Formats: sequence, structure tokens, C-alpha cells
Amino acid sequence: MDITIVPARESDVPVILQMIKGLAEYERLSHQVVATEDSLRETLFGPRPAAEVVLAYHRDEPIGFALFFHNYSTFMGRPGLYLEDLFVVPSRRGHGVGKLLLTHLASIAVERRCGRMEWAVLDWNESAIGFYKRHGASMLDDWRICRLTGDALVRAAAAAV
Repeated sequence: MDITIVPARESDVPVILQMIKGLAEYERLSHQVVATEDSLRETLFGPRPAAEVVLAYHRDEPIGFALFFHNYSTFMGRPGLYLEDLFVVPSRRGHGVGKLLLTHLASIAVERRCGRMEWAVLDWNESAIGFYKRHGASMLDDWRICRLTGDALVRAAAAAV
């Protein structure tokens, strides 16, 4: 299969949102998607982009995407690359698209002198866990993701004043 991976452009926002919705459906989290084309346009292509996106194409058909941004390791004193989402449309899975996206991001991380590349995976997603392990990833069982959202985030911010 002839696959091309390219950086997303602002005109790709509808495709990015379609991919996000496809991922949310797969992860059984569609009810959590509140992103819109306008919010993606502003946060990905506005004056202060929060993340970057690459798209995988087979000919002219979008078949996958990866959204990533930089984090920072104080212990390493170097930036890292955080993979927020990697998704391949169901009809194109098993053809190496996910591997191409993952290795493309690894090459970006190396090129940008990142000390590491990280991401989270749902504990029930055995196929994704197997995929990542086959490509050299280790699972960090001693770390847990912590998150503040919604009212809890607002309360925490209010406590700062």
C-alpha cells in the first residue's frame, strides 16, 4: 500500500475532527468529544498552536492521524514528544499504517533532540498494548495519570488566588 505521511494544514481541520471522532467511537468515548472545527482551527493553527498533527494518506484518502506536542523532562533536561492520539481507520488496520505513524513521530522526536516519547493507552485495549510493545515500548506500571478537568480544575485555579 502506497502511504504518505504529511503535516496537517489548516484546511485539514475537517479531516482531523473526523479522525478524532473515529478514535472516540473506537474507545467508546464519543460522548466526551466536544471539539469543533473552530476549536481545532484555533488551538492547532492559531497564533499559539498547542499541538501538531500528521495525517496518513493512501493516494488522496485520509486513513490515519497522529496528534502530538512537546512536554519536558526535568531529569533529562530535554524536551519529550507526547503522543496524544494515534488512529488508523478500521478498514486500513493491519497494513502498517500505525507503524508508519509511530516511527514517523519517533523520527521527529530524534530530529528535535527529544529525550523520550510517551503516550497513554487504555488498559482494556490489548491490541494497542500489543502493537506498542512489538515496537519497543515499555509499559510503566508504577505511574498513574492524574487529571484535573471541569469543576475540579476551576476549584484548583480558584485556590491559587
